[in-house]
Amino acid sequence: MAGTTLFTLLDDLAALLDDVAVLTKVATKKTAGVLGDDLALNAEQVAGVIPERELPVVWAVAKGSLVNKVILVPLALLISAVASWAITPLLMLGGAFLCYEGCEKLAHRYLAPAEDARREAALVQAIADPAVDMVAFERDKIRGAVRTDFILSAEVIVISLGAVASAPFATRVLTLVAVALLMTVGVYGLVAGIVKLDDAGLHLSKRTGPARRFGELILRGAPYLMKGLSIAGTVAMFLVGGGILVHGIPGAEALGERLAAVPVPGAGFIIPSLWSGLVGLLAGALLLAVVTGVQRIVRGSPEATGGRP
Repeated sequence: MAGTTLFTLLDDLAALLDDVAVLTKVATKKTAGVLGDDLALNAEQVAGVIPERELPVVWAVAKGSLVNKVILVPLALLISAVASWAITPLLMLGGAFLCYEGCEKLAHRYLAPAEDARREAALVQAIADPAVDMVAFERDKIRGAVRTDFILSAEVIVISLGAVASAPFATRVLTLVAVALLMTVGVYGLVAGIVKLDDAGLHLSKRTGPARRFGELILRGAPYLMKGLSIAGTVAMFLVGGGILVHGIPGAEALGERLAAVPVPGAGFIIPSLWSGLVGLLAGALLLAVVTGVQRIVRGSPEATGGRP
């Protein structure tokens, strides 16, 4: 009897772990857009830090990210246990925020390039100024990165919670913990590798033969890698955020399925993705217009200007 009980327990444990592995894979796919943006954003956050301090700064942000997830995972589980009806609205809010954030990035990039140039010039000037306290500069960098990570981690956890909402409680717990750990280790491990790419390229470029050519190739390619990550992350934000909205807006998913029924090779895969991306882009543009309008009204109000017109 004891042996039978042990084998039954092991069989149940194996089934549980198998369910966790499958759901973790599903949740990871659904959070791809957030992860792409998280990777590019955190790599950019280290910009301006002296090379010797890049890895310590990444490690400090990674520890902050773990703390964020220690807060967010129990909160998400509490919501799923007490108010499961709130999961879909939270998913919709997360998807809408992804779309808004993507449009905000595009607006800053193409509609306000002078602001980005001023910010970059101020960063360069701060690094060159010996009077600037670099410890305080690093601390501000880390705080800003951890705050940003909290928002992105919340999106990851909420999207993952939506993927495991119908699973048993134990499976939900293990899946969310697995996703949180995988995302933190994966994202910040890759960030650490990316920020040290230029150092590796510089080291190899000082050698001879193929190693030197490879190092020079790394040095030339590193900026394009960062740009590519940023572009891929932005596109994925519209695809993932739009996909969440399409699933939640009545009739939107059915319309996408009708569009995908067009007798064109590959339409069943490409058209739903394009439809999700289009919905995400439109939703993000609408939200950006609303937020920008409200900000202008608030800035122009007598209370915001101290009574001045």
